[in-house]
Amino acid sequence: MAGQSSPTPHGGQPRPRLSLLRIVEMNLGFFGLQFSFGLQQANMVPIYSWLGADEARLPILQLAGPMTGLLIQPLIGALSDRTTSRFGRRTPYFLIGAIMCSLGLLLMPHSATILMAASLLWLLDAGNNITMEPYRAYVSDRLDPSQHELGFLSQSAFTGLAQFLAFLSPSIMVYWFGLDGNAVDSHHIPTITHIAFLIGAILSISTILWSVVRVPELPLDEAERARIQASPRSAAATLDEIRMAIVTMPQAMRQMAWMSLFQWYGLSIYWSYGALAIGRSIFHTADKTSTAFREAVLTSQQLGAAYNLIGFAAAFAMVPVARRIGPKQTHLASLALAGLSLLFMSRLGDIANPVSPLFGALAMPQLGRHLALVYVALGMGLGWASIMGNPYVILAGSIPQERTGVYMGIFNMMIVVPMLIAGFTFGWLYDHLLGSDPRNAIALAGALLMAAAVTMIWVSNPPRESTPASH
Repeated sequence: MAGQSSPTPHGGQPRPRLSLLRIVEMNLGFFGLQFSFGLQQANMVPIYSWLGADEARLPILQLAGPMTGLLIQPLIGALSDRTTSRFGRRTPYFLIGAIMCSLGLLLMPHSATILMAASLLWLLDAGNNITMEPYRAYVSDRLDPSQHELGFLSQSAFTGLAQFLAFLSPSIMVYWFGLDGNAVDSHHIPTITHIAFLIGAILSISTILWSVVRVPELPLDEAERARIQASPRSAAATLDEIRMAIVTMPQAMRQMAWMSLFQWYGLSIYWSYGALAIGRSIFHTADKTSTAFREAVLTSQQLGAAYNLIGFAAAFAMVPVARRIGPKQTHLASLALAGLSLLFMSRLGDIANPVSPLFGALAMPQLGRHLALVYVALGMGLGWASIMGNPYVILAGSIPQERTGVYMGIFNMMIVVPMLIAGFTFGWLYDHLLGSDPRNAIALAGALLMAAAVTMIWVSNPPRESTPASH
């Protein structure tokens, strides 16, 4: 396969077809990026809780991610489309974002107040978002169209693997290396959390460097360079480019807007209340400083690790499935299963099964004691694998190549706007309609994922690209 090439669908130079090893290497930086996201998902709610945050305020305390995504990703996307540095179009943004992300990870577990943690989350999410959008565009730029499914689902696989390890790292320290999970600093933040964030800071910068060195961007041809240099580069021109891209948005993007609204609102609820729901339903505690709550956090992290491990394997399995039945149908089925799994999770009681040897070996003894959570992990794993891959397959096949960066950034707005809506509205819903019960929050999250699945009925599959013959 390596060495084959085909013309780009919108003009420009041919792009060589890459071997599987090169596709893996180009996505290694996504591993470091997603390890950082995994640490956030697994630890920000516990950190805020240990620092004394009110449960109803949790969604608004996590607005850094959607706000920075809304402000940064479309802007960085448009700028990277017009960048002609000697390092490439996307690479400068990878490196700047990775440095910011590493600093945020180093400092986060030393937070002494809720304000300090929230401020550092803004730095961390800004770095993640500066890196994220150009990375999506880099894959679309670098790969032959017939390899887009493999490229984006490889990113999905790395997302699953990285977040599996990020979620599981505290349990590995406790159950493999014998660290004390109850050893905490003066602000109740465990030592194992400090170590996990240090590991994330190292991975964030090192994996990005590996990818850009091993699989550098393709040089721009003269026609494309001339087109970019002739384009206006002022801030007003960049904002106008974003506005015009929204006005002329491809139909497939418009069709996925409702899916994104339900999908990401539901996921933001799950990430905010999953650990709290497990604390109530399995460990019968709402005391954030108790040993039982720390056990609930470990169990929640093990659940996250399990569904990300399943997502890692499922992402590769979805490549032939998506090619055969289409990414639309694959995503519809996966979202429905994820929604059902959260509805099931919201009704869990105290389950006292013997420890599963498999999960014990994987440093997940808490999950092994509550085997019903494995069904939740299976549904969420299939859903997460699809969420991180199939919408981007549909998107990459529907947008003009010369505007990949800006459209990837705009598509991220469809991710962060639902999270912003959740941040500003869910606290009231939690207190007034859901009885301040995190288990009811998880039930609503499941219903929203199922609603997202229904909306995929109206989304069009991208046109199929012919695959060049191999020699």
